[in-house]
Order: sequence, then structure tokens, then C-alpha cells
Amino acid sequence: MKKSILSLLLLVMFILQLHAQEGMWLLTQLNQLDLAKKGLQIPVSEVYSKDKPSVSDAIVQLGGGTASFVSKDGLLITNHHVAYTAIQRTSSVNSDYLTKGFLATKRSDEIKAPGYRARLLIEMKDVTAEVLDAAKGISDPAEKNKKINEKITLITEPYTKGKDDIDASVSQMFNGRQYILYVHKVFKDIRIVYAPPSAIGNYGGETDNWMWPRHTGDFSFMRVYCAPDGTGKAYSADNVPYHPKVWLKVAKDFLKDGDFNFIIGYPGQTTRYRSSTSVYFNEHYNYPFTIKNFKEIIDLCDQLTKGNRDGQIKEANLVRGLANTMKNYQGKVDGMKKTHFYEKKLEFEKVFVKWANSKPETKAKYADILEKEKAEYKLIEGTKLRDEVFGNFQGLAGTLVNVAQRVIYFAQQKDKPESERDPGFSEDAVNQAIEGLQFTYANYFEPVDKALLVRTLNMAKELPQAQRITGLEYVFSSSKPVEQFVDEAYKATKLTDLNYVKTLYKMSTKELQALNDPFINMAYSIDPMAIEIQETADKFNVNVTAVRKIYLDGLFEWKGSNMYPDANGSKRFSYGKIRGYRPADAVWYYPFTTLEGMVDKNTGIEPFDAPPALVDLYVKKDFGHWVNPAMKDVPIAFLNQCDITGGNSGSPVLNAKGEICGLAFDGNYESMISDWQYDEALQRCINVDIHYVLFITEKVGKAGFLLEEMGVK
Repeated sequence: MKKSILSLLLLVMFILQLHAQEGMWLLTQLNQLDLAKKGLQIPVSEVYSKDKPSVSDAIVQLGGGTASFVSKDGLLITNHHVAYTAIQRTSSVNSDYLTKGFLATKRSDEIKAPGYRARLLIEMKDVTAEVLDAAKGISDPAEKNKKINEKITLITEPYTKGKDDIDASVSQMFNGRQYILYVHKVFKDIRIVYAPPSAIGNYGGETDNWMWPRHTGDFSFMRVYCAPDGTGKAYSADNVPYHPKVWLKVAKDFLKDGDFNFIIGYPGQTTRYRSSTSVYFNEHYNYPFTIKNFKEIIDLCDQLTKGNRDGQIKEANLVRGLANTMKNYQGKVDGMKKTHFYEKKLEFEKVFVKWANSKPETKAKYADILEKEKAEYKLIEGTKLRDEVFGNFQGLAGTLVNVAQRVIYFAQQKDKPESERDPGFSEDAVNQAIEGLQFTYANYFEPVDKALLVRTLNMAKELPQAQRITGLEYVFSSSKPVEQFVDEAYKATKLTDLNYVKTLYKMSTKELQALNDPFINMAYSIDPMAIEIQETADKFNVNVTAVRKIYLDGLFEWKGSNMYPDANGSKRFSYGKIRGYRPADAVWYYPFTTLEGMVDKNTGIEPFDAPPALVDLYVKKDFGHWVNPAMKDVPIAFLNQCDITGGNSGSPVLNAKGEICGLAFDGNYESMISDWQYDEALQRCINVDIHYVLFITEKVGKAGFLLEEMGVK
């Protein structure tokens, strides 16, 4: 009995006690971390300050990742894979920047990064009291959520009114325990400056993705432009480089084992306070379906683009994105099974419930909260297979059916009285959707597009009777095979014409239905099912969020206030030391890789196809200023214990002096469970060393002028 109690106590300590490096902390929490004792050599106020310029002001959100200013003329550094979509969109068979790389030798040669935006945080404010006061006394979760959203609109509108380069949003922390206003200045003219070839920027490809040791030069340079008056205007020949208040200084010193690092970036989402019910649902349903679904789509794309470089370029971004997520999810499943994560959560929750039952006041609030959450999942469990298959229609069943759904959505909103329209719908939203079509159609490759629709329709056809997708009966009741139906639809439609599709956004529902287009017809036919699924999802999200907030209230009451909120796309700080790890028995991973290791891996065949010029530099030992005296080689990548997740890609890694010493670009496979739980022994952040960035830029890219701009030479 004593042994059992001790085991449970240790389990609680394991799950609740913060490790030294754990946490994606709000910038306003830095003073509670005692960073000077951890190794930080500059005042916390130089890292983040509400009142004066600080290191944090050099870091922006960019293209689903993070980037940072490294010169007074708006030069940004980020990951190659963050810039990848821009590189892909500007590539063609004749200008294959993915394969060959890109360099603008002068600023007039810098090319537009289509669709990219840079968001610079200019204000951060806790508005919890205002938001919660708006919903005070309301018990119904849906009505409460409505009042909160109305209040958020009132809070954010004054910041954005009449300013098209300002974005204001309120982020929910701890499932609604805290609300923080973030105001960003938005720059809409981002240009590509230098991107190394994929044989450097994506060296190792999917084989090495999420793996260590790593030898990937995952970096690119871009530049932020603005109007002469400093406003974030769209691309224009009159725009000028933006002059940030703060840009990062490049570290001269080489890193060594045990050095203190910190990262500031925009991590996307973590689920560390989720219950065993959520763990089980994801481990057994969500992750396995997504892994299988994405694998089949990747295989289909590979088969249909084999030997066709135009098709490969158009599908490159889709394939890479799916492959990245697929491997991440597989790692999560493997990690959960290997560590018996679900069982550990159950044991932890037993201790929580025991604590809740220990006093009448906590019993009334928390004793049955986990059972209440489990009951909410019954709303979505019965139709999960149908909903997963239907989810393919949101972009993985081909371009045309997805475009048709977006077109009818805007028509339906315009047909409604203004007071009944969805929040966020506006003429500006319509115009943005029309502008975004160019990127949608830039990736359109008809053989893959048709095959994706055929695949999804066949998946829908095989669903059990109780989970059928209503609205597709007319497809399956026909004597025609699905393949024939799809072929005829593509021949009959005009939705392959970008300019024609733009005109559809101005039409009413009645006008669209009169077109009798096969994809418009399909979108209308499945729309009632889409609405039903969305309403169910909205109800689940509102209800489960309310329950999870109460659970978090219990954790706060039990543990105390020294907790960080789950990542949600807002700006965060993490820290840790350079350190290797032990992935398996009798195996130790050193925390640095070098040019020698890259050459050892080189086969000359993708994905280990290092450029001959780079190999030649190694053979000649032509390392320039970038050789680490201790290694007698150029460092490529390093490991640290900083706590990151998706969205942190491209985040600057800063040394104890606040100087940029690398770029975060990946996590290690052994810790894919990290979105759910931090593991001090295994979790590592993989980073490209700034010295390798500079070595490649100068020696391979022949872009020494960029080093001069950064103040390196």
C-alpha cells in the first residue's frame, strides 16, 4: 500500500512539477523564471519590455512560422521550409528555385513572396476582467461564448478601424481563464532575397525529417517592405525596405555543450492540460486516420507526378506539408504507446479526483468534472468516421469542389441580413478570398485534382449506412462509375478558369444555382451536411472548452499559479541548455553535427545530394571564418532543451547575451509526444547553427553582401 501511494505521488510530481527548461511562457511571465540564475547574461527587460525596445521586437510571425530582423533595412532570416511555399509559388520548370535556389544580387531583383504576411507585435494587454465581466452570470456555454465574442469585437475594433495594416485579436488562455489582447502591425510586401538550393535547405528530406543527427541548412533570407510613410501596404514598386526599431546582432562566439539558449517565437498548439479522454480519442481515432489518409494522398501525388516536373512543383507544398504532419502524428502515436501515456493520465486523474473529494468545497466544483468532459465526447464519437471523410472536402478532395464550397459560402452570407451574418464576414473578406485564388490555382494540377475527388467519393461510398454523407446519393445512384462521373464533371465545368471563378464571388445563391455547374451543384448538395457537421463541432467545442476551464481551475487550485498556458499561436518565450540525449540503451547523441557528417551522408542521390561546390569546400577545407576551432570543422546543427512546437519554425535561437546563434527548425522523433508532455530527458529542439548559415551564404551562395548588411563583415 505504501509503495502504491509513493508511486502515485511520484506520478503527480512527474506530471505537474515543471522541469527547469519546460514551458512556452508568455512574455509577461519572464520575471517569475529567475533567468539570471539559469544563465541569462542580460536584463530580462532587454528580452521583453512593455515600455522600451527589446529583443522581442525583432521577431515576427511569418508564413505559419517565425522570422527575425537581422538588419536595419528589414532583412529577415527564417527557415527554408517556412519560405518554402513562397519559393514554390515563384518556381516553374524554367525557373526552378526549389532545386537551384534563388539569389537577388541587388534589391531591385528581390522577388515577391506571394501571399506572405509578416506580423509584428506592437501591443499586448491583459483584458481578462473586461471579457469575463461581459459573460458574468450566464450559465449556458453557447450564450456565454456569444457574449464573450461580442465583447472581444468591441475591444479589438478601435485598434483596426480605418487601418488596414493593423490586426487586433484576443487570445484565450487556459481555456478561458485568461484573455490577452494582441495588436500586430501587418506587412503585406515580403520579398525573397536568398534561398539556398533544396539540396542544402532540405538536405535529408523526409528521411531525416524529425531525426537526429541532422545536417540540414534550413534557412532563407527575405525582406520586409512598406510604403514610404511606414504603413504595411501591398506589393508596390514605390515601397521601401522597412526599418525596424530592433534587429538582432549575430553571435560571434561558437556554442559549446551546456550553454544557455532562449527562443522567442509563435508556437502553434499544445495540449498539455488535456485529459485522458482527449488522449484516447487522438491516439486511437484522430491520429491513425490522418496518418493513413495523408499517406495515401502522398502516394497518389507521387504516382501521378512521376517524371513530370511541372506537376511535382505544383504539388510540392501539399506533399511536404502532409508528409511533415504524417510523420509528426506517427511519432505521437509511437510515443504514447511506448510511454503508456494514456494509462499515466488515468493514474494522474485518480489522484486529482482524490484531492477534489478531500474537501466539500473542492468536491462540489471538481469531483465529477472529468466525467462531464467524457460525456461531451459522445456528441462526436458516433459520427467520427463520416466527419473524417467529409473533412477531405475541405481541400483534400481536389481544388474545384473546395473552391465551389467557398463561393457558395460567400453567396449565402451576402443573402442574409447583415445582423445574421457570420462574425468576420465582410467585403474585405470577399476581396481577400478573390486575391487568394491566384495561389490556389498556381498549385492546380488536374491529374492529381481529379484523382483526389475520385478517392474521396469512393471513401464516402464505402461508409456504413449509419454514417453516410447525405447529398452524394445522386453520384452513387447513377449507373456511371465514380471515375466517369468525375471525368464528365471536369469536362463540363468552367471552374478551371481563374478569371471566371473570380466573377462568381459577386453572384447570389440563385445566380450560382442557375449556372448548373457540376461542382457548384455538388457544393450545394452537400452543404446541409456541412452545416450539420459544423454546428455539432461548434457545440462540442463550446461545451468541452467550458468543462476544461473548470478542470484547469482545479489544477490551479491544487498546484498553484506557476503554470504556463498551452501554445495557441501567440508569442512565447522558452529556454534551455545545449545538451545531447540518450535515445536508446547504449546510445548517446552528441549535441552538434558538422560539415564532415554531411559529407559522410552524401550519396549524390536525393535527398542526400549535397551540391558539388559544397563538397569541394569541405575537401579543400575552405572553411573561411566559420570553422569552430574546437571541432576543426564548420558546425551545422545543434540540440538544445528549449520547449517548442509547430509555429516555432524559423524562431531565432539566442545566446545568453541575446545574440542570434541559430534558427529552430525541428524537434526530435523520440519526443513527438511533446505537444502533450515535456520530457526533460528526451525532448530536444533541433537548430541550424548561425555559422553554417553564414558559411553557406558567403561560400556557396556568393552573397557576402548580406553578411555585410548584418554587420558580420
